[in-house]
Amino acid sequence: MDLSKMIKNREAEQQETQPDGQQFSKEEYAAIKKAEREEVWARVDAQAQAVFRDDASMKGFLDFMARCTPQSTRNLLILYDQNPEITHPRTFAMWAEAGRSVRTGESGYAFFTESKYEREDGTTGRGYDIVKAFDISQTRGPQMYPAQPHLPDEVIAAMIENSPVPLALSDQLPKGVQAQYVPARKTIYVRNGMDETATLCAIAREQAHASYDVPGAGYRRQAYAAQSYCAAYVVAQKFGLDTSGFKFDKVCESWAGKEPQEQRTFLGEVKRAAYSINREVQRSFRDMDQVIKPDEFEIGKGTQAKTEKAEKATESR
Repeated sequence: MDLSKMIKNREAEQQETQPDGQQFSKEEYAAIKKAEREEVWARVDAQAQAVFRDDASMKGFLDFMARCTPQSTRNLLILYDQNPEITHPRTFAMWAEAGRSVRTGESGYAFFTESKYEREDGTTGRGYDIVKAFDISQTRGPQMYPAQPHLPDEVIAAMIENSPVPLALSDQLPKGVQAQYVPARKTIYVRNGMDETATLCAIAREQAHASYDVPGAGYRRQAYAAQSYCAAYVVAQKFGLDTSGFKFDKVCESWAGKEPQEQRTFLGEVKRAAYSINREVQRSFRDMDQVIKPDEFEIGKGTQAKTEKAEKATESR
């Protein structure tokens, strides 16, 4: 049995094997890793700029954000640059911990992982390593069952239940305003009678606004209008709603000329709000699953009555 391929695959996570068996000094190796980091960051920045190229580019990246498991902004960008079809990336070790194995011969994707190190003064610093991650499509293991889909009204109910701020119906919203977060009252006012898609998207957008209104942040609605709009799109995509009404031309026009770091910050704010909304909705669904309720396989009353009668007879002896 030839184990060479398997062992090479195990080492693929770090991929630090030196070419042609060549040995490098500590300084040479550090220079190689520095060049690698610079090259990956250049790709991250280039991808950030590409996202804001036009409406289709922005939609493509936000679709990826909705499909992919939660990641840092830099990982979303570098993974999207390498393969827009990735949905569930993990390192080799993380997949092994989850009970899955990477298929022999699969090539990994550049991926940022957080790391800790000790400074000269003895304190602990935080940094990052660039390793290799593999998508779930590159692994084998137990069958993975897709998440249970939920109807729009179920999602809306969950959003309302776990909203970061209270929601209230209002018939006094200006014409054309579907919903509005009012910072002074820490409340989202919603127009009643809209269809499910409009209602869910409007609530998601305003919950995103509410998430940006934190003490000391100097919240201004217009400063976060584009981010909230994008976050609402990601949430709608996450739950399978019709998103054909979203247009990102104005967003791209406003942000295309910004520096890559500013663009990454923008996308990070979109991600943070969308992830927060989805996390609270999923928590609501998990709580619902824990509720004790009868199902179609309940034991009949006759059997239950006989059991209770037998138990009482036993207790009386």
